[in-house]
Amino acid sequence: MQELERNSKVTQAEIVREYEKSVGYFIIKRIIDIIGALCGVILLSPVMIIVGIWIKLDSKGPVFFGQCRVGQDGTQFKMYKFRSMCMDAECLLDKLKTKNEMSGPMFKMKEDPRVTKIGSFIRKTSIDELPQLFNILKGDMSLVGPRPSLPKEVTQFTSFQKLRLIAKPGLTCYWQVRGRSDISFKEWMEMDVEYIEERNTWIDISLIFKTVGVLFGDEGAR
Repeated sequence: MQELERNSKVTQAEIVREYEKSVGYFIIKRIIDIIGALCGVILLSPVMIIVGIWIKLDSKGPVFFGQCRVGQDGTQFKMYKFRSMCMDAECLLDKLKTKNEMSGPMFKMKEDPRVTKIGSFIRKTSIDELPQLFNILKGDMSLVGPRPSLPKEVTQFTSFQKLRLIAKPGLTCYWQVRGRSDISFKEWMEMDVEYIEERNTWIDISLIFKTVGVLFGDEGAR
């Protein structure tokens, strides 16, 4: 992947062309997304109700947190999560930037003081990501694909890293099952392009099942 990042734009253009030709794959992928997201909403609705009540009892503020993210082909959309931080989390971010533990333009901090008590638990188990099942039903996201980035992060991407934007963002990806916060920003971006090159229905199904296996890991999802 490092060699590919050094290659010319022609190589990157070929990746885009090959990806866009996979019409049959996209149809199957959308069917899996709809069925998977519907089943997830139905089966996990008791968990989501309990988490919603717990969030309201734990701290002031709304149950859900909506944030602008960059989707396929650079289209922006509002991504939803269960709120896991205090209400003034964005205002406090500037004071914490020097403690960023993630290389590159993205912020990640293991002991983030903005995280609420329940927030720590739902981030560790990725329960905070469950509302994105509704983003998948809307078509903004897929079950499998690169995690959606913030607009300010995308402006700092290289042309190679922007290749990940040709795919619909997902709930899970290679990064989610290969270590997450233990992986550098550069490796993360390379994994996303690797997925775009390798993607097929069986890889998607495999990633979905592998994700279930890492839900109770020690690192928070993004």
